[in-house]
Amino acid sequence: MQGYRKSSHAVYRCEYHFVWIPKYRYQVLVKDIKARLKEILTELCEWLDIDILEGAIASDHVHMYVSVPPKHSPSHVMKILKGKSAEYLRRDYPELNKKYWGLHIWARGYFVSTVGIDRDVIRKYVKEQQDIHIREEQLGLWRDSSE
Repeated sequence: MQGYRKSSHAVYRCEYHFVWIPKYRYQVLVKDIKARLKEILTELCEWLDIDILEGAIASDHVHMYVSVPPKHSPSHVMKILKGKSAEYLRRDYPELNKKYWGLHIWARGYFVSTVGIDRDVIRKYVKEQQDIHIREEQLGLWRDSSE
């Protein structure tokens, strides 16, 4: 069960790879802004009980590979990460207001991909479970008829 997490009602492994960019793909994620964005994303992930497995901030995009509790959908995670980080960055760096009028630092949309056990492994596991269940039923029938 390595790599799996537990909550009060679930055992899970929900891992996602997210990528998003600043509006107009401006290269603003540099120096102090980059360091502050890393702090903000780390704090937000701790608040949401999200484990950051890997992360990278380039001057014009962000990559995050995260483990997310099943109570959060990918769209909810991105709403929080993009929305709150934009709010904090605009507050901490007023010079961003010159490049980004309105409330938006991030471009609309994002990339998300699930990460985990591949399809063949899951199919094999389900088939084995089905075979085990059938064998147990047959053993149960055999025992019942011998009594």
